[in-house]
Amino acid sequence: MYQTWMRYFTPSPVHHRLGLVCLGVGLQRGALPTVGPRAIDHHVAVVISTGHGWFRHRSGPPLPVTAPALLWITPGVEHHYAPDPDDGWDEGFVDFTGAATTAYTELGYIDPDRPVTPLRDSAAARGVITRVARAARIGNPLLEVETSAAVHELLVTLRRSRADTGGDGSPVLDALARDAFLPLAVAEHAARHGMTLAELRAAVRRAAGCSPKDYLLGIRLGRAKELLAATDLPVSAVARRVGYHDPAYFSRLFTRRVGVAPIRFRAQQHHTVPGGWSDRVPHPDHPPTIAPD
Repeated sequence: MYQTWMRYFTPSPVHHRLGLVCLGVGLQRGALPTVGPRAIDHHVAVVISTGHGWFRHRSGPPLPVTAPALLWITPGVEHHYAPDPDDGWDEGFVDFTGAATTAYTELGYIDPDRPVTPLRDSAAARGVITRVARAARIGNPLLEVETSAAVHELLVTLRRSRADTGGDGSPVLDALARDAFLPLAVAEHAARHGMTLAELRAAVRRAAGCSPKDYLLGIRLGRAKELLAATDLPVSAVARRVGYHDPAYFSRLFTRRVGVAPIRFRAQQHHTVPGGWSDRVPHPDHPPTIAPD
């Protein structure tokens, strides 16, 4: 015995320009029929909330699946899977496609090399899938855009829920963030944290989907933007605050990555209201306030 519910969508060409589109959603439970062997032309994320079974990727041996777990189905790759015939499992799935899948794969959010990915918890991902299912009501005029946004959210949620990473980051990223404004080369950061350069690169790629250099640069440029927007510090002082002793190099780097020079960015973003920077995220019900003089 099993229960199944699913809906399928056909987004228009303009919706495809959103980068990701949802092609379908389903919620199923019980001793479901075996899927495949088959290959399809789009991505599917299958979240197993309870139960166990198996998954075969290409012509490899069957891989055990124990909830909570994620099954990645990628375009053109033959796959074959089923829950335990006696106990079954509880699954939610989302079919999706779009140009943005290339970037999500490069960043490690979609991992074709790990077709069975253990999760710490499936509740958050299941919540996103449930919202997609609710959006699938007949006559919803926001269907394609609403479900497209949900696919982006689902990929982030699944990345955060993976069993091999902490929910809010990793010790390596925390250490890099703490030392980001020190004028250190990447190799010096590695030595500072007792790692080889290759170990640091692998750890940051696994945790953040980018190189240590790009991870540090994102933090530094973000802080530089805040200082340019909220203070009157000279550009040279801003450069030193974020770890660059050569203001000219900082300006070239900022211009190349941001698209405008630091002075131009300040002209566009500078605030007349005095502000400041904090690493504390404000509660949405209690936004920060500045008392007038």
